[in-house]
Amino acid sequence: MNNKTKQLVTMAVFIALSMIGAVIKINGSIALDALPAFLGSIILGPVAGGIIGCIGHLMSAGFAGFYLSLPMHLLIAVEMLVIVAIFGKVYRDGNKVVAIVLGIVLNGPVATFLASQLASILGAEFAGMAMFYAFIVPLTIAAAVNVILASIVYEGIKKARKE
Repeated sequence: MNNKTKQLVTMAVFIALSMIGAVIKINGSIALDALPAFLGSIILGPVAGGIIGCIGHLMSAGFAGFYLSLPMHLLIAVEMLVIVAIFGKVYRDGNKVVAIVLGIVLNGPVATFLASQLASILGAEFAGMAMFYAFIVPLTIAAAVNVILASIVYEGIKKARKE
């Protein structure tokens, strides 16, 4: 199997794992669907991880009925692509702690703020700072769990390969 085929198959597996993570709920619709994307960004590279995060979010949101609207979830998917790619780039450059903190901050408070403002622009009833305050804690906890677990799993895989 050539490298491109292997990477596509591995990305598909990570996207499938995102679907499994989508059913492991932290609060309401907030789940562990981003963990495979963060892990994929370390293993396969920032762009591949970002694509996993983007597609994984859309599939997870689709299963939940696009409760924030399809346009809103499309924007969040692009946001996920960028956040996961940044995390993967920083992590692979050897700045693991910085990457973890950055991943949590970008995927927690920053993503929550951007989503709440996008919801206002799109005219959602529950938007703006009310949405931000409602989601900041659970999304930041979910971001921390997703990012930290991805790092732990990767370090475990790396250690197992050396043994």
